[in-house]
Amino acid sequence: MAGDRPRTQINAWQPSVPGIAEVFHAHFTEHAYPAHTHDTWDLMILDDGSVDFALDRRRHGATTGTGSVLLLPPGVLHDGRTVTESGFRKRVLYLETTVLPERLTGSAVDGPVIGDARLRQRIHQLHESLRHAGDAFEAESRLSFVRERLHFHLDALRPRPPGREAHRLAAGLRELLDSRISSGLSLRQAAAVLHAHPTHLIRCFKQTYGLPPHTYLTGKRIDRARRFLLDGRRAAEVATAVGFHDQAHLNRHFTRHVGTTPARYAVTSTEPRS
Repeated sequence: MAGDRPRTQINAWQPSVPGIAEVFHAHFTEHAYPAHTHDTWDLMILDDGSVDFALDRRRHGATTGTGSVLLLPPGVLHDGRTVTESGFRKRVLYLETTVLPERLTGSAVDGPVIGDARLRQRIHQLHESLRHAGDAFEAESRLSFVRERLHFHLDALRPRPPGREAHRLAAGLRELLDSRISSGLSLRQAAAVLHAHPTHLIRCFKQTYGLPPHTYLTGKRIDRARRFLLDGRRAAEVATAVGFHDQAHLNRHFTRHVGTTPARYAVTSTEPRS
């Protein structure tokens, strides 16, 4: 019965990641988008169901489970509608033209449905990092790889593997991160200082040290947090002192790294009294 169908659910926010104008998660059962345009790129993955849409007056479709990604360019007329009674669930990133230039519009119009499971996984990981305000450095890193993969499809640009410069760039980035453990820095800032493309910089770092820079920075913050907690400082104070967004952000990463919460760690690590 129509009355038993799930109601429309929407969650939208503006993250503090340069190039992402909006994050939009939705479950639609009956809604149909009228023909419209955006000033941004519309990068969508489906989590459930199927969708039918027209782009520049040509109809297309996409279904969950095919590893497909939908990319709608700015300024091009499009609509969208459900295909089945259960509707569809989608996650969308509205990307500014600083991420993808408008000159790639023609390629996107020719093929708005991209069958690339690897790209879809990267977009999923980006959405996961965008759920937490304190993970902007990770989100920016993941966005750079999404951007690179989209350029591969639209512009036939292949990434350059790390060369002899890898160790120099990696060491330079590690020095920057070590000097900004509490204050942090953006990937864009690091790339500008080291005169390197963001994704190339990340690849050089991972090749040299075995982990991506955002993971390295989180580990350094956790190490500093452990020392502060053992000194008797409160978890809420420690969180901001070492560069986490808030105490919940510290708790999430600390528990994953150490296996217990900061508060329990401080208690269980106290030396026994005689």
